[in-house]
Amino acid sequence: MVTGTIEHITFRNPDMHWDIAADLHFPPDFDESKTYPAIVAAHPIGSCKEQTSGSIYAPALAEAGYVVIAFDASFQGASGGEPRFLEDPAQRVQDFSRVVDHLVTLPHVDADRIGVLGICGGGGYTLAAAKTEKRFKAVVSITGANFGRLQREIAGQNGGVLQALGAIAQQRTAEARGEQSAVNGFLPETAEAAQQTGDIDIIEAFEYYRTDRGQAEHGCVLFEVAHGTAALGWDAFHLAEELLDQPLLIVIGDEAKQGAFGAYRDGHEIYERAASTDKELLEIDGASHYDLYDRPNGAGEALKAVIPFFADKL
Repeated sequence: MVTGTIEHITFRNPDMHWDIAADLHFPPDFDESKTYPAIVAAHPIGSCKEQTSGSIYAPALAEAGYVVIAFDASFQGASGGEPRFLEDPAQRVQDFSRVVDHLVTLPHVDADRIGVLGICGGGGYTLAAAKTEKRFKAVVSITGANFGRLQREIAGQNGGVLQALGAIAQQRTAEARGEQSAVNGFLPETAEAAQQTGDIDIIEAFEYYRTDRGQAEHGCVLFEVAHGTAALGWDAFHLAEELLDQPLLIVIGDEAKQGAFGAYRDGHEIYERAASTDKELLEIDGASHYDLYDRPNGAGEALKAVIPFFADKL
């Protein structure tokens, strides 16, 4: 169904047994008889297409002349897949190719001019996907975080990775024997508890996900426990020196250097490691991790670079 310049769709790929939900954003004066460059937009971890990827970046890129598909990851948002809230990096990376498989069937999409953009954990997944999905001709990471590294660091603060793996093993055995699945919340329960952490990323994450600023029905920031080993053993940047060769734009905020999510550090790391000879690291003064989700001084400044980047590379 088309509402204004957005079409709400679902589609199924032959390699899966569930539907992916997505919103297609169209340029002004869209003409079905023409072909357009396209952008795939990926949401953060624990998020959904109605938040930053589909509410900020997709509309701005559509306004600039692109067909943009903002999709919900498998097992999350309005997409199918069980168990719910599964955060499996392998599945998240495969989703990008599943989305491109759908895009290239659309007559108004130029299959040779497809770019990709992701935010936060979606930015890390974007970088990982682009290593092997060469239908992406240009790649943008917005405050991208390496989710595997983040999970290992969190585990390290709570008894260590091996202890975390042992706990997951116990939970998986319990569920195999009939126990209910377990889901963990990623955020403190209250704004006061978030403030007590003293960490800018946690404080601003609560503000974004738990207030009218960014709250959305499917943006739950919940994670299924029993399959958490997948992330603990994964690295978004593995083989980037050999495989990540597309034109690349990395956007980070300098205020994010203080945050627990590590996007500032990850941005510098992947910029140095990526095989691409055409790459840019944009560090926005005064911008935090969550400013790059929706604030004029963050996302607004990022888009001033993202739009011309895609115009040049696609």
